[in-house]
Amino acid sequence: MSNIQTRFDAGTTIRFVLFILVLILLTVANLFPFFKGLNSPHAMEQANIAREIARGNGFTTKVIRPIAYAQAMEEQGGTAILFNGFKDTYHSPLNPLLNAAVLKLVGADDAAKWQMGENEMVFPLDRVIATVSTLCFLMSIGVTYLLVSRIFDQKIAGVTAILMLFCETFWQYSLSGLPQMLMLLLFSCAIYFVYRAVEESKEGRLPYIQAIIAGIFFTLLTLTHYVTIWIAIGYIIFAAVAFRPRGAVAITILFILLIPMAFIMLRNSEISGTPFGTAYLNLYNGMGGGTEENVMRILDLDSFPLLNRGFVSAILRSTLVQASSLIPFLGGIIVAPLFLIALMHPFKRASIAQFRWAILLMFITSAFGLSIFGVSADDLNPNQTHLLFAPLMTAYGLAFISTLWSRIPIVTSAPMLQNVHYYLIIGITSLPLLLAMPNKIRIGLGRSDSGVPHWPPYYAPALNLALNKWLSDKQICFSDQPWAVAWYADRISIWLPSSRLDFEKLESNAADLETPVAGILISPSSHGSGNAAEVADKYKDFTSFVMDGRIFLATYPPGLSIFDKDKKVEEIARRYPFRATLVGMDMVYYSDRDLNAIGGAVEE
Repeated sequence: MSNIQTRFDAGTTIRFVLFILVLILLTVANLFPFFKGLNSPHAMEQANIAREIARGNGFTTKVIRPIAYAQAMEEQGGTAILFNGFKDTYHSPLNPLLNAAVLKLVGADDAAKWQMGENEMVFPLDRVIATVSTLCFLMSIGVTYLLVSRIFDQKIAGVTAILMLFCETFWQYSLSGLPQMLMLLLFSCAIYFVYRAVEESKEGRLPYIQAIIAGIFFTLLTLTHYVTIWIAIGYIIFAAVAFRPRGAVAITILFILLIPMAFIMLRNSEISGTPFGTAYLNLYNGMGGGTEENVMRILDLDSFPLLNRGFVSAILRSTLVQASSLIPFLGGIIVAPLFLIALMHPFKRASIAQFRWAILLMFITSAFGLSIFGVSADDLNPNQTHLLFAPLMTAYGLAFISTLWSRIPIVTSAPMLQNVHYYLIIGITSLPLLLAMPNKIRIGLGRSDSGVPHWPPYYAPALNLALNKWLSDKQICFSDQPWAVAWYADRISIWLPSSRLDFEKLESNAADLETPVAGILISPSSHGSGNAAEVADKYKDFTSFVMDGRIFLATYPPGLSIFDKDKKVEEIARRYPFRATLVGMDMVYYSDRDLNAIGGAVEE
C-alpha cells in the first residue's frame, strides 16, 4: 500500500471516529441533561395510544375530541358511547404500534412502575418515546450515507451526514416524539430502493423487485402519517412512466398500498361512519383556513362547513407559505434548495439524471397535498413532510456546488481550497444548534438532578403526581390540554368545547355512563395561546374559566375571580366551585369537591 493511500485511510478513519464521537455526545446530551420532555400534542396522544395498545386495549385513546365522539354517536344511532376504551380514528397506526412494542418491553403498561418521583420534573416515559424517535433519526443518517455514496461519492455522503447530524430541526423532531423521524427512516429506505430500481432500468434490466420493495416502504410511510400518501402517489406516477413493463409496477405498488388502507377505512367506517374517520378533518388546517382545532371541539360539524371558508384562498396561502419558507421546511440546510437549480445541470450518469426527476415529482405531489391539508412554518408542525426530502436535496445541492466550485481558477490552482465550500456550508447550517448549545448547557446542567420541564405549557409533575390522585380511573375531566392529561395523568380527558351546550351534552353522557366529569383543567395551552381577543374567539363561552387565573394574578391582592360571575357558565361554575392550583394560577383545576383531603392546594 502506498504512503498516500495509507494517509488517506488514516484520515478517513479519524474523521469517521470523530463523527461517531460527536454523534454519541449529541445523542446523550439531548436525551439526558438537555431533555425537557415531549412538547407536541400529537406526540403525547400517540404515546397515550401506544400505552393503551401495550396494555392490550387496542387502538384506543384517553383523549376525547368532541367531534370524534359525535361521529361515533351518530354511527351508533345517537346512543351514548363509552368514554373508556374510546377508539381513535385520527392518528396513523405505525408510530403508536412501534412505541407500543417498546413500552411493553420496558413494562410501561404498568403505570405504577413509572410513577414520577417527588423531585422529578421530566416524565421518564417521555425519554423512552424520544429515544425511539432518535434511534430512527440516527439510522436514517446511515441509510442516507449509503444511498448518497452510491449516487455520488463518499465525500458528498459524509458532508450530507454531517449536515443532518448538526441540523437543529432534525433534533427538535427527534426529541418531540412526533413520527417524523420514523417517516424519515422509512422514506430513506424507500428512496434507496427507488434509486436501485432506476439503476437497473438504465442498465437494461427489469427493476420489478427493487421497485416493489420501495413500494412496500412507501406503504409503511403512509401508515406512519396519512398525508404522506401524496409522496406515494408521486412515486406511483414515476414508476408508471419510468419502469418496464409500463404500468405493471405502478399497479402492483398501488395494490400493495390499498390493502392496509382498505382495512383501516373499514375500521373507521364501523366506528365513525366515514372511511376517513376523524383524520380527514385535518383538511380544516388547509382548505378550512387553519380551523382544525375549532372543529375538533364541537359536536355539530354542520355548524362549521368546510367549503364556505374561502378554501381556494386558503390553499393558495398554504402554497405561498411553502414557497416562502422553503429553507426552514428543509431543516435550515441552506444548500438543500439548490436541488431545484441542479435540475438544470447535465449529470453525466443517466441514473443520477433520472433519479432527480423522481425526487422532484414526489416533492411536487407532497407539496400539493400539504396545500390541501395545510402546513405552517411553526416549530414541530405535525404535517411537516418536506423535511424528508432535505437529505437527498442536500446531496444534489452539494454535488452542484462542488462542480461549480471546482471550476473557479483560484481553487484549481490552490488544492487547499478544494473543500472550503463544505466547511462554510457546515458552519452556516450548524449555527442554530451551536448558538442554542450554551443556553442548553447552562439550564440542563444546572437542573441535571431533576430535569427541566417544557413549561409553559406542560408540567408533567402536576398531572402525574396530583391530578392522577384527584381523579379515579372512572372519572373524566375537561381540559385545554387533554393529550397531556391522558399521557401524564393517565386519565380520560375531553377537549374543552367552546360551547356551553356541547359541554353539558358531554357532561350528561358521562354521568349516564357512570364515568362522571369531576373537573375542568385550565393551563397555558389556552390562556397563553394568544391575546385576549384571540383567546375569547377560540374559547367563547368558557373564556371566563380560561382567563380566571390571569385576572386573579393581575388583581392580586386580593385577587378577583371571574369564572363564577359569568352568567353564560354560571351553572357549570356552581358544579365545579373548588379551585385547586397545580402551578400557581397558571394551571388551575376546577373541581366538583374539596381536594384538601387528598392534598390539593384549594381555594373555595
